Amino acid sequence: MMKTPAHKPVLIQLFEEHFGSQPDSISEIPMSGSDRVYFRLSNEKHKAIGTFNQNIAENNSFYYFTDLFRKHEINVPEIYKTGKDRRYYLQQDLGTVTLFDELNREGFSDQVKEYYRLSLEQLAKLQWIAGREADYNQCFGVKQFDEKAIKNDFLYFKYYFADLQKIVYDRTEISDEIDEISKDLGRIQPKMLMYRDFQSRNIMLFEGKVYFIDYQGCMQGPPQYDVASLLWQAKAQLPQKWKDELLNAYIHSLNTLPMAKIDEMYLRKGYSQFVMLRLIQVLGAYGFRGLFERRPHFISSIAPALQNLETFLNDNPQIPSYPKIRGLLEKLSSKEIRASFDFPKADEHTKLKVVINSFSYKKGIPKDHSEHGGGFVFDCRGILNPGRIDQYKKQSGKDIAVKEYLQNETRMGQFLENVYNMVDIVVEDYMARGFDSLSVNFGCTGGQHRSVYAAEQLRKHLMDKYRLQSEVHHTNEKNWVQ
Repeated sequence: MMKTPAHKPVLIQLFEEHFGSQPDSISEIPMSGSDRVYFRLSNEKHKAIGTFNQNIAENNSFYYFTDLFRKHEINVPEIYKTGKDRRYYLQQDLGTVTLFDELNREGFSDQVKEYYRLSLEQLAKLQWIAGREADYNQCFGVKQFDEKAIKNDFLYFKYYFADLQKIVYDRTEISDEIDEISKDLGRIQPKMLMYRDFQSRNIMLFEGKVYFIDYQGCMQGPPQYDVASLLWQAKAQLPQKWKDELLNAYIHSLNTLPMAKIDEMYLRKGYSQFVMLRLIQVLGAYGFRGLFERRPHFISSIAPALQNLETFLNDNPQIPSYPKIRGLLEKLSSKEIRASFDFPKADEHTKLKVVINSFSYKKGIPKDHSEHGGGFVFDCRGILNPGRIDQYKKQSGKDIAVKEYLQNETRMGQFLENVYNMVDIVVEDYMARGFDSLSVNFGCTGGQHRSVYAAEQLRKHLMDKYRLQSEVHHTNEKNWVQ
């Protein structure tokens, strides 16, 4: 990733070239599971999402599939303009509401179910109509979800999740069964255009319609995999009745498309197999992003993913038919393993209020005004100081360039991982015991860069992992170098 503050000027130039006017505001959009960097740019008349991605091959795939999908009237964002080096692009702003957001806000309402149905209707067109015309040489990375790709998913799951748990299993026998099941699943037909990561966070709700985003990973593969990805998304926890009705709705959509009639029984049989594979792939991804990279959102997703796995195994006693793999999956979805990832979540009854301060040691440690006092004070001065570098002096720990410097050029990540481990112990205990206050303070020389970044990251961590809101105060902000 670029380690200079060059993103904004390039995106502002693209905005001006396309709209004929400069944006009045430009703000970073929080990153999720990718290394792409997003900004929201706007003025009184226009708005857009600016994107930077160092991987040009991935961008080219996104550009190609965007054109293909829009040709077939599939709802995806319009790409307004791309930079000359193809690392930057400006695309349509579809707002901030995803289908997952709407599900969390409205629950299992009729309107939410309708959005799911519309999503599957658009998916059917993407897979079976646009897929007939797709040039799979335009796919980024893997072009086909075949035996080799399926085996990679199993191994990803094995190395990054199963092997990290405290359970005993025969790794040689498991490896032999992985070879066999990968061959079986790789033979399943038909193979159309597969979205690969079709889940409710990649579906935007905009002006009453559903729009798809983040389809860079499209490839040729089994269409059932995408349906399984949406209906069995871990944190969505859709009711079984919904899953059944929406699968029926998807098949109905296929029967309305201008194509040969499908073998419904064969499609349903393949669907069950790919539900199992998707559950495994997700656990591998959560293991890598959560247990290795320590991203709180992915750690908090492991428990519901294991719950999904247990539900599937209980409802499908013959899948997978390989005894060693099934035995391993049953062990991993046990109550004991799930409990180790089942963190408490804040709700309307949660009393705990966390106050996070950044401060300058020149001004002293902030006082805790709560009834009981106490809390944490972390000294960030052992981390390299961006404030000593001319280009960062007038920025703060909230600016993208400073954040990139701290993430890529310092040991801030290691520092914060240890902070999270200590703070989490107290947060979980205080939530369980009904305590009402905790203070966490981060100090550095000027209270502008390192401490500010650390405070903001802790706020995000507590929200992602516990859904716990925090109060953040940058106590030396009035004295920041301008």
